[in-house]
Formats: sequence, structure tokens, C-alpha cells
Amino acid sequence: MHVDLDTLATALYVKIDDELKASPQLNRYRPTVGIDPKITDAELITVAVLQVLLGHHHETRWLRRARKDIGHLFPYLPKQPGYNKRLRALTTQLAHLIALLAADTDLWHHPIRLADSTPVQCGTSRTTTQNSDLAGWAGYGYCASHSRRFWGLRLHLVTTVHGLPVAFALTNPKADERDVLVDLICLQPAMFHHPDGLILVVDKGYRDRRTEDWLNEATIEVIRPAYRTDPPRPGKTLLRAVRQNIESVNDTLKDQLNLERHGGRTPAGVAIRVLQRLLALTAAIWHNWHTGQPIMRSLTAYDH
Repeated sequence: MHVDLDTLATALYVKIDDELKASPQLNRYRPTVGIDPKITDAELITVAVLQVLLGHHHETRWLRRARKDIGHLFPYLPKQPGYNKRLRALTTQLAHLIALLAADTDLWHHPIRLADSTPVQCGTSRTTTQNSDLAGWAGYGYCASHSRRFWGLRLHLVTTVHGLPVAFALTNPKADERDVLVDLICLQPAMFHHPDGLILVVDKGYRDRRTEDWLNEATIEVIRPAYRTDPPRPGKTLLRAVRQNIESVNDTLKDQLNLERHGGRTPAGVAIRVLQRLLALTAAIWHNWHTGQPIMRSLTAYDH
């Protein structure tokens, strides 16, 4: 089946609109007397996903361009202040929709999960680190993959082997990866359940006997690289086959979806921009699965 941006936008809008109508708890309070908004939350979320897929990180420029690119789908588009204000109020809805789209495929039933974390830089100057509203949540961290220090947050991500996000968290860079992983499993146990047991592939940063014992008790088998002092570990062939997948997902988020150019300056601003990108990635995989595409994580049909 041929797919393009318009078919994804239409299918995504219908799915989001149906879910918001079926889940009253997701709808924000509106007074009974007043002017109805000209663009619904379902339309606004769909526009936010298209913004990311088309590579626009600057909201004002995006809304100018959107009138030409997607005006035939959304006749009314708000100005930047209204767009930004309403989008920041939809954090709960975006997080819910990511889980909804993931569960609407058979991909998340796969018995293998991949876990990793990646930096989300939020500033480069000392003045920013001292005066930013993110100070306290954001902090200094070290990225071993690129041998560099950064100031910002760390995105912890658990995906299927196809790159479908199933759990995520934004934390201070100094937060222990193992503790965050345990918290994610406790908060979303359904996403880590498989009748035959789950396999979790991680890197050396998750090495911890207590954590591995806890995961084994939760019927989750840990596959990770062995240190030189370790005895041979099972799963070496599987590790070699799928370990690079999570790195590829991080590259997709950063290179194609502009994760490091999020532009957020407040906790709410950073959170919604990261969720935008995770929802865009999830929506693309969800649509590719439903339309029978050969590569689940391909964004080529939607980025122009």
C-alpha cells in the first residue's frame, strides 16, 4: 500500500479523535459558556506530530509553512503563542497516546525489549545553567558514547526490537540508569509482561547484581555485554544481533526528529517537545505496521 504524509495525518487524527471522545478523563475542562476553539485537541496534536516529521523545530516558522504544506487538511491554524500554550497543556494526552498507539500493534508483544539512555542537551553557556528555569531538574552529565560533558537531561527509553517506544522517562543526568529502569517496569508492568518471559537487552551501564536479581524475579532475563573479569554470559549472539537497534532509535530521534534542537526553556516546554518526537516516531511505526510496510521505523514517506 502506498503511504504518504496525508494518509498518516488522516489516520492519526481519526485515531486520536476517537480516543479523546471515548476517554472523557483526557479532555480538559472547558466552560459551558464561551467561544468554542477553532481547532480541536485532536487536530492540534496531529499538527504537532506533522511538525516533527517535517523537520521544523521553530514553531513560528512551522506555522507559517504549515498553512502551505497542510492547509488543505487543517484550514485553521493558531498563531504561535496559542499553539504553544495549548500544546504545553496536553502533556498527559500525548503520553497516553504514545502508549495507545504502541498497544494498537502486535509489535509490543515481541518478547525482546531494548533499554538505553541518551543526553537531551538544554544549554551550552554558564549563564543558561545558572538562570534557566530547568535548573534543578537539568544538570551536568557525561555521555560516554561521544566522550563529552553536557548540561541538560537524560532520556531513558525502552523499545521493542522494531524501535517502538514502550516506556520512557526524562531525568537528571546523574540519576542511576538502573533505578530508572526499575521504576519504569513498576509503573508500566503490562508493557514488560510476556507469557513466556521477557528478554531485556542492555549495555554495561546497567550491570548490577541486585537489579538483575530483581528483574529475574519479575520473569525478565537480562542480556548484557560481559566484562573481561566476568564468566561467559548467555545471549552473546542475540546481543550482537539487536544491541545496535536502540542506538539506531536514538539516532532517528536526534538526526531525523531533531531531539537535540527541541528549543524548550521550561520543564513543561522540554517535556512536551520530547513527547512530540516520541509520539511522531510511534505514529510512524504504528502506521507502517497497519499498512504492511517492510521497514517499521522508516520515516522517508512522511518527511517531505
